[in-house]
Amino acid sequence: MKLPGQEEFETSSAGENVPAGELDNVLGPGPDVPLDTDSRDMVVPNSPMLFIQLNELLGWPQALEWRETGRWVLFEEKLEVGAGRWSAPHVPTLALASLQKLRSLLAEGLILLDCPAQSLLELVEQVIRVESLSPELKGQLQALLLQRPQHNIQTRGTKLCWDSCFVESTDIRKDSHDEDAPLKEQHRNPLRQKLPPGAEAAAVLAGELGFLARPLGAFIRLQNPVVLGPLTEVPIPSRFFCLLLGPPMPGRAYHEMGRAMAVLLSDLQFQWSVRQASNLHDLLAALDAFLQEVTVLPPGRWDPTARIPPPKCLPFQHKRLSSQVWEVRGISGLRGALAEDRHHHRGPHMPNPELQRTGWLFGGLVQDVRRKALWYSSDFLDALHPQCLSAVLYIYLATITNAITFGGLLGDATEGAQGVLESFLGTAVTGAAFCLMAGQPLTILSSTGPVLVFERLLFTFCRDYRLDYLPFRLWVGIWVATFCLVLVATEASVLVRYFTRFTEEGFCALISLIFIYDALGKMLSLAHAYPIQRPGSPAYGCFCQYPGPGENVSQWTRTKPNDRDDILSMDLGLVNASLLPPPECTQKGGYPRGPGCHTVPDIALFSLLLFLTSFFFATALKHVKNSRLFPSMVRKVFSDFSSVLAILLGCVLDAFLGLATPKLLVPTEFKPTLPGRGWLVSPFGANSWWLSVAAALPALLLSILIFMDQQITAVILNRTEYRLQKGAGFHLDLFCVAVLILLTSVLGLPWYVSATVISLAHMDSLRRESRVYAPGEAPSFLGIREQRLTGLMVFILTGTSIFLAPVLKFIPMPVLYGIFLYMGVAALSSIQFMKRVQLLLMPAKHQPDLLFLRHVPLSRVHLFTAIQLACLGLLWIIKSTPAAIIFPIMLLGLVGVRKALEWVFSPQELLWLDELMPEEERNIPEKGLEPDHSFNGSDSEDSELMYQPKAPEINISVN
Repeated sequence: MKLPGQEEFETSSAGENVPAGELDNVLGPGPDVPLDTDSRDMVVPNSPMLFIQLNELLGWPQALEWRETGRWVLFEEKLEVGAGRWSAPHVPTLALASLQKLRSLLAEGLILLDCPAQSLLELVEQVIRVESLSPELKGQLQALLLQRPQHNIQTRGTKLCWDSCFVESTDIRKDSHDEDAPLKEQHRNPLRQKLPPGAEAAAVLAGELGFLARPLGAFIRLQNPVVLGPLTEVPIPSRFFCLLLGPPMPGRAYHEMGRAMAVLLSDLQFQWSVRQASNLHDLLAALDAFLQEVTVLPPGRWDPTARIPPPKCLPFQHKRLSSQVWEVRGISGLRGALAEDRHHHRGPHMPNPELQRTGWLFGGLVQDVRRKALWYSSDFLDALHPQCLSAVLYIYLATITNAITFGGLLGDATEGAQGVLESFLGTAVTGAAFCLMAGQPLTILSSTGPVLVFERLLFTFCRDYRLDYLPFRLWVGIWVATFCLVLVATEASVLVRYFTRFTEEGFCALISLIFIYDALGKMLSLAHAYPIQRPGSPAYGCFCQYPGPGENVSQWTRTKPNDRDDILSMDLGLVNASLLPPPECTQKGGYPRGPGCHTVPDIALFSLLLFLTSFFFATALKHVKNSRLFPSMVRKVFSDFSSVLAILLGCVLDAFLGLATPKLLVPTEFKPTLPGRGWLVSPFGANSWWLSVAAALPALLLSILIFMDQQITAVILNRTEYRLQKGAGFHLDLFCVAVLILLTSVLGLPWYVSATVISLAHMDSLRRESRVYAPGEAPSFLGIREQRLTGLMVFILTGTSIFLAPVLKFIPMPVLYGIFLYMGVAALSSIQFMKRVQLLLMPAKHQPDLLFLRHVPLSRVHLFTAIQLACLGLLWIIKSTPAAIIFPIMLLGLVGVRKALEWVFSPQELLWLDELMPEEERNIPEKGLEPDHSFNGSDSEDSELMYQPKAPEINISVN
């Protein structure tokens, strides 16, 4: 069939002359890259990854040879002949006429589905058998098709394998086993490592052949995939074979048709259709379905030589799958596919089965224990991976930094009743016990800012009313443990369903700001402890004075004028002073005089430099993994150990200059900080017995704070974005916290709950990503390496840190403060709340194309952000004033504020800006929540992105 406009030609995306057809260039729907292997299997059930190679026939009419000119896995890579290398992966663009010509050629050509051929020779014989050629021409065609192609293989440590690696062979009488044997360069091809086990190949052969009177087209699907020798550069079994040959035509028509065929095969939906096809009609229907979804780029409106880089994220493909399943399986198959899709990818607002009431006392706790017991052995076996080592080192340093910082703050707040030693011991004991017993062992227990505020208020109350602090604190802890056990018994943890992103972001932002504030506050305290000396300040100046000949220090003479230090001397009248350093001054018989003689003015400045160096170096190394420098393994090591390398760099710089910067202080003796007390706290001490009952009132407020602090962190860690496979344990976690609070109260140790920032950092350091991914495809987020051993090792190392004092004492504190700042900034910058805060200061024309901006008016977005900012500011003010005693109630008030927002914002606006509460999900029709599965609008495509699998939104990225 001859298409209109076949005689016209225009420039393709590669700058080559190709048939223009209907004038327009076409951007295909593109190879759809799901976010993980599970979603890929969901899109194309039981379909292996397909590697497509385009071999082009060149050299007519002189010396004919097959040369590989393009390859596809998910995106296109073109051979850049002049440079002798492959191009960067990019989204392929096609001329519409090439697809139309390809369709015509396939409609008139040979279609063999489930061909039983077992070798390349048998395959070629099947192709030439139907062609009406003379025996001589058939022999030439067979010899040509069996000729070994030239590949462009880049092996490690060698030059390009080109002509020297492949020798042409036209002797078809050779043994077929030798002819089909892969060459050793194919086995050494690094591309093999990017293809998963079970991957298949598709070979597309295209080119001009002068002795053919008319075009020859053939499409073959092998019944069983077979390795076709050196036909493809990667020695994997081939499933598809496509041949596009014909007499010479103007331009590079066959090259473009070959590219069109390769692009079709790289499309996952076309692959699925072709694998299910039973005749020519099914094949052409799949091609027509592809044409219905292409996006047309009008000529003259874009640069045809530009290569479109692969997108960072592509939408989930169940809508396109639904259309294909409808045609093949009917309505029952469509319902089954969509049901399976929703089962695998539950929306973020859909109810968690672990948060359903059982109706009996401790029912949720019992279910958590039964659920986690099934995974207990794997919680240790799954930790046998090198990635866990870097996680242990990183979180250990973060944990001891947190323990030292909060231990110092707690010592100041309690006037020495508790200190760094109690912080180390409490962190080690409670953290290790929690990792062994908890429902979510990835959680890191630590001191937190809100609990520290309550400890300070409690001590101030005891001091003002002359109460014995530790005994009163013991009874507060006993009541808190009792209240928490009541909450566990009544399954109060199911209320975390009301903790939407509004509450989570407010709490996460507050904790992150506390981290940032404490890190900067510690650096300012160093500036006060080691002030920078300025001219005219009382601490400025150090002079070397010389006594007179009579050794009378009260009378002075002038320095000898010929002394080599004469230029450093100054005549002060009766006093002659030299600016020599104190050691040299003493050697020359002088006396250092002045307030600055025994101070080091560089400590404050250099501490600031170490602080900034560790912060920026850790931040920069975190992004090395996505850079183009160094091999991928080197980038991964730099990224995984970014914080460790930043700390080592700070230690090296500090040791090189030898300045007396403040170092990490680790307790060397195992005894309580408060002199005269034992490890067990007396129940009453000097307090009256009735105070044990009165302690229930502050304990009630602290119980609210601990419940909020613990469960908000648990909700963040167990969000569906992390794709946790072993389930959560809200009730079991709260039970463990209650028991540990009782233990720490008896021992006089600090109280511990889940630390949001460090726990998120722990989870992010254990991210699992696909090790096998196609060129141009970003590694897919597969979930978290769920286990108990990393947390357990962190807390064991924390407990043994007292014995590591000779090593840890060399770590400068400014370096650890920089890591502290890095963790806070990383947590704060990763939440949607900060993106909306930036929108407040950004002109509309410079705003990014965020999904919620397409569906919610900008004024409504600003209103929602302003309410969050007001709540955050109010929480910070209350935390910093004497009214901090009501701080736990204000945290609980965030849920009430979010509930009140239902009167201000519509459910659709809240769905995009936040999440729906359980009542809203029940009251809104299903149609109002689910995205439209039609193909008619971009809004439905945007809505689809809300429910696709995505990476965690609130995180501390260290990779």
